[in-house]
Amino acid sequence: MPDDTVAPIIQIEAVDKWFGKFQALSQINLSVRAGERIVVCGPSGSGKSTLIRCINHLEKVQKGRIVVDGIDLTAGGHNVESVRQEVGMVFQQFNLFPHLTILQNCTLAPIHSRHLSQEEAETIAMKYLKRVRIPEQANKYPSQLSGGQQQRVAIARALCMTPKIMLFDEPTSALDPEMVKEVLDTMISLAEDGMTMLCVTHEMGFARSVADRVIFMAEGKIVEEAPPDRFFSNPQHETTRNFLGQILSSQQAH
Repeated sequence: MPDDTVAPIIQIEAVDKWFGKFQALSQINLSVRAGERIVVCGPSGSGKSTLIRCINHLEKVQKGRIVVDGIDLTAGGHNVESVRQEVGMVFQQFNLFPHLTILQNCTLAPIHSRHLSQEEAETIAMKYLKRVRIPEQANKYPSQLSGGQQQRVAIARALCMTPKIMLFDEPTSALDPEMVKEVLDTMISLAEDGMTMLCVTHEMGFARSVADRVIFMAEGKIVEEAPPDRFFSNPQHETTRNFLGQILSSQQAH
């Protein structure tokens, strides 16, 4: 379990974010302890992806502050690069470079950002490709792999930077149903290693089994947060109950 006595590894205070006149995030307050596993869920357009994209400054906030591992992101400049070195991100679309092999995709950032030698970077890349159970694909190109394998490569690539925090933005939503499990299994094994994780997902089984806390967002606000047993058995807000009713019935139908 995460240690309550240590300062949070992520501290989000009174954050507001607009896209033009549309307010995507409103008065977001959240603190995450090292080793904590947070699942963020909510209807489409509720601000979930925007929230986690703000944690590594892919989106800038207009109000409030975000501190990651003691570094104030909202101060900008060099701080952003420092934080990005510590935060791995896995997107809905795999975002692999199609013209590079799997191994090259995984070694690119460690060589350029961490200044590792080719040999060191390849050793680390193979370690993480083994970790996600596809070391035999190292010399193939992304187009030669299934969607589930490409997403596992994307996870390995993020791990090659040895991040302290992993952000997942709906990592299974672009996958065929039969490929979802292999990616979730990879994420579960990371969680078991004590990785700090924030995961935007509709996979409620994953939330139940892995999350320390489930956060429910709607209309740019955090409506509810609770440990999974309480979140699923006794949601406090009608919006949460409606969402859970819809999503659980659709997942049971599959």
